[in-house]
Amino acid sequence: MPQMSPLSWILLFIYFIILLMLFCIYNYFIIFYKNPSSSKKKFSKISLNWKW
Repeated sequence: MPQMSPLSWILLFIYFIILLMLFCIYNYFIIFYKNPSSSKKKFSKISLNWKW
């Protein structure tokens, strides 16, 4: 039935959007972020005075 084809496309679109969102959320939470306090220690050792 051709009348049902648009509904099918909409469901496929929703399905792939949900998959994309789940994939992005999964990738966001799998990355291990470093503690910001450890990065501040690196910058405190570096001299920010220009030599020229």
